[in-house]
Amino acid sequence: MYPIAAQVISTERLDLLPLLVGHAEEMAAVLADPALHTFTGGTPDTPQVLRSRYQRMIAGSPDPAVSWLNWVIRLREGACLTGTVQATISPSGHGPTAEVAWVVGTPWQGRGVAGEAARGLVDWLSRQRVQTVIAHIHPEHHASAAVAATAGLAPTGEWNEGEVRWRRIVGRQLHRSTGLGLADRQGSNT
Repeated sequence: MYPIAAQVISTERLDLLPLLVGHAEEMAAVLADPALHTFTGGTPDTPQVLRSRYQRMIAGSPDPAVSWLNWVIRLREGACLTGTVQATISPSGHGPTAEVAWVVGTPWQGRGVAGEAARGLVDWLSRQRVQTVIAHIHPEHHASAAVAATAGLAPTGEWNEGEVRWRRIVGRQLHRSTGLGLADRQGSNT
């Protein structure tokens, strides 16, 4: 698999900007509400802790087959950061798989920011030869489940560490015996 780098992704109202260490100060304020940790655990990070974390994230995965991609979400109206999206892309038997996650600061929740950002991310991933997108969502986190559904993911019934796995096939999967894409085998006109 080839390394994939985060690029600017623009949607109707948002710009997903590749993460920089310099985002730590503003993001510490965006993520300061302890309620954001209800389903994930932990507490809000200080700007210093975020700077250190962002340095590690930007350095990338120690595994050259895995790409760590991280963005901040900028709402163009107001020119402010509102949250983050991320994707970890790994090889799998059916082509590259991206595990995605998102978080939007409390003041911007309920305004469609997370759904729009997640849709933009999943659409971008589909153009990067990613075959499958997955997310792990706490079964009681209804807002995050709605974001996943907005991005075209569906619950699988599979569990991972107390969370439900959601999945969306975005690429053309290869049939193991012929090497042809399933659409090719089925004579699809799509």
